[in-house]
Amino acid sequence: MKKLLFYILLPLLVQDELTYYFDRHNVQDEGYEMVAAFAQGQRLEVELDTHLSAFDIGTWKSHPRQGTGLALDSLGHTVLAKWQNDTIESGIRMDSLGTYLGDFSNLKAEGHGAYLSVDGSYFEGHWEQGLRHGFGLEMLTPQEGGPHLRVGIWQNGRFWGERMTYTSERIYGIDIARYQHEQGRRRYNFDWNKMRITYLGHRGQKNVKGTADYPVSFIFIKSTESTTVRNRYYASDYMQARKHGIRIGAYHFFRLRTSGADQAKYFLNNTLFKKGDLPPVLDVEPTDAQIKAAGGVEVMFRNIRTWLRLVEQRTGVKPILYVNQRFVNVYLSQAPDIKRDYRVWIARYSEYKPDVHLAFWQLCPDGRVAGIHPEVDINVFNGYQSQFEEFLANETIQK
Repeated sequence: MKKLLFYILLPLLVQDELTYYFDRHNVQDEGYEMVAAFAQGQRLEVELDTHLSAFDIGTWKSHPRQGTGLALDSLGHTVLAKWQNDTIESGIRMDSLGTYLGDFSNLKAEGHGAYLSVDGSYFEGHWEQGLRHGFGLEMLTPQEGGPHLRVGIWQNGRFWGERMTYTSERIYGIDIARYQHEQGRRRYNFDWNKMRITYLGHRGQKNVKGTADYPVSFIFIKSTESTTVRNRYYASDYMQARKHGIRIGAYHFFRLRTSGADQAKYFLNNTLFKKGDLPPVLDVEPTDAQIKAAGGVEVMFRNIRTWLRLVEQRTGVKPILYVNQRFVNVYLSQAPDIKRDYRVWIARYSEYKPDVHLAFWQLCPDGRVAGIHPEVDINVFNGYQSQFEEFLANETIQK
């Protein structure tokens, strides 16, 4: 008997991705053990008897296949497999794009398996009916935009992202604006002494372990919009958050028809910045039509760069870019310097974690917080307590 496995050399960038992964996960996260085993050099193994004779090859009709044999699947791909009572259990299949090693059912990949492509990319995880389906990890090659690592859930061959488990160990926060104080003619004050997150919203399935009852560890407050709009509750909410020991940041809602320089000046002149405050945030939520009307993508990013640069010069810390998932998919790749150099806070109302390097993730727009009457945006920090403390020590305003 011989054990068959793939020998994979991890590029430095993949090793960096693994370090990034372990900095922000623990054993409660789905698939953590599998990623840890991969990082430690463990690879899927299949044990086969590689000594074959002519009697081991072909289609058997008179008696069931038993042991190791060669066969062809419906597409004519060669399969070297281990059979038990005419049922394939595990083996190796070769096609024009690469080699599969793992479990089978009816000559299709089914169960746990690994696939090494001819271009050097590698996937290991769960398969159904010949497609990646379930948890897995994939090491991409430079030709695919890497090398880097994707970890999470596949469905029918498509990567969806990492499915999170929400526990009391994660770091949760909220973002607020005038909306939380005013709805129509009604006015609402906050009860800061009761403030706790009690509901993570109904959009997208969320795997909550236990009951949602989390402290508010950080708050982002809307300060300004364009060059004419100020949040009348900003200063009072800022002072109350500080009084109650909650970390605070401010965000500016960006308008495309006003220059980035003028908007940066307006934000800086109307916002409080104290030592220990979270990085300032630029909230960018344009429609396709608004981008086109304002001069196109290049003009938009030129103004965004100006805002980010001027605010960083004044505050001494790199701002965070707030965008939604569609903006990432459609536009962010057209500004690779911004994607590379700035942390992202992303809105994605799904059970799947966004597949980007992010600082914060907005989970829902319809969460509930004790002490606040209207619905609230709920956010989670990308990491646990030790990473949050490191972020506060190194990435916040120091002046």
